[in-house]
Amino acid sequence: MPVSGEAAGAAPQDGAEAAPQDRAGAVPQDRAGAAAQEAAVPHATVPHATVPHATVLHALDGGVSWITLNRPEAMNAVTWDQRERIIALLTEASADPGVRAVVLTATGRGFCAGADLRGTPAPTRERVPGDVARTIRLGAQRLIAAVLDCEKPVIAAVNGTAAGIGAHLAFACDLVLAADTAKFIEVFVRRGLVPDGGGAYLLPRLVGPQRAKELMFFGDALTAADAERLGLVNRAVPAGELEALAKEWAGRLADGPTRALALTKQLVNASLDGDRATAFAAEAAAQEINMTTRDANEGVASFVGRRSPEYRGY
Repeated sequence: MPVSGEAAGAAPQDGAEAAPQDRAGAVPQDRAGAAAQEAAVPHATVPHATVPHATVLHALDGGVSWITLNRPEAMNAVTWDQRERIIALLTEASADPGVRAVVLTATGRGFCAGADLRGTPAPTRERVPGDVARTIRLGAQRLIAAVLDCEKPVIAAVNGTAAGIGAHLAFACDLVLAADTAKFIEVFVRRGLVPDGGGAYLLPRLVGPQRAKELMFFGDALTAADAERLGLVNRAVPAGELEALAKEWAGRLADGPTRALALTKQLVNASLDGDRATAFAAEAAAQEINMTTRDANEGVASFVGRRSPEYRGY
């Protein structure tokens, strides 16, 4: 997949399947667990001097922003620096007219095994009430919100295991493609933790409350095929076909009416939280805004002229 060497953060560390987060800041070192933890930390200064290679790769290809997690030895458990880089790239994608779609993917066998706190500053004082909520709000929730609020359509190309916040990162995307070898795991219950990173918000809206509770209560690994059956994944394909399909879908989105897609995303996301009157009013307002765009007028003109539209993204 298109990449370039943009350094994003902490030095690579060993990791495997998602492991618990120590809310006090310590990182478990058990062999069975590993790097992933289910929350991130507030803003802090993390040195970059020891980074031997980029842990988030980025490339702009044909109007598509490719964001690639690159810590395969840790199953792409996301660090503080990686989280901040992803948020920054999504924010840039919203503002950049040259970006028409985003693909979020990863290298190696894992898509994202959770959140990894190694490499973040050690706590300077004893934890007090409010610290954990602030950590979640400024960390995991900011990451998920960045995906939901991105003004360009975001595709998750899930190449491998997505656990904890990694699963929620995929579910927050507008479209989800998965290799048939990928797995999705609501790992929190295995560690005695409450789901974070928007899981209890996302899952019921995608699969209904009963299915969401089943996934979160038991923490069983969900295959890509089962995730597709439940509606969590748009397409499950052989691993060797994932990149090509992601490129195809992203290319179609990049050729589309970008502002109309942004307003459509906003309408669909908001509709899950409001009543019919609010949804209808938002729809009318979105149409009013969209009809001022060049692409909307081009779409109508091309229909009348019986030709293919040429959208420019504005």
